[in-house]
Amino acid sequence: MAGMEIWNNPSCSKCAAARTALDEAGVGYALRPYLDRPPSAAELTEVLRRLDARPWDVCRTQEPAAVALGMADWPRDEAAEPRWIEAMVAAPELIQRPLLLLDDGSALVGRTAGALAEAVRRSGATPGTGAEPGPPATASERPTPAG
Repeated sequence: MAGMEIWNNPSCSKCAAARTALDEAGVGYALRPYLDRPPSAAELTEVLRRLDARPWDVCRTQEPAAVALGMADWPRDEAAEPRWIEAMVAAPELIQRPLLLLDDGSALVGRTAGALAEAVRRSGATPGTGAEPGPPATASERPTPAG
């Protein structure tokens, strides 16, 4: 079973880096080609909730579609959120990538090494080992302080 879902753009270097980091850590995931299978407004709203973010926090406002819409000048308040979401659903290339939807109900934007390390940590995998996550260590398996 996949450990998380990645909203993936196969031509994006940050998405490739996220896949590599998760593969190396042995973290299972499912890829969602979100450009081919755009989210609904309800799905994007749920992801924003999981990210604890507003639409403009994960909108690629320098993309040609955003520039054409003048999104850089759009209001950034609660009343404007539906307009942002509608634009991002209509043009999914505006959605920041990769988005990592974790099993714990949270989500991360996986663009930095720190975010990817956090995703691996939350998955229970051991970074850099390629090993599948195992059960938590029992008290007898935990290292003890030297002394």
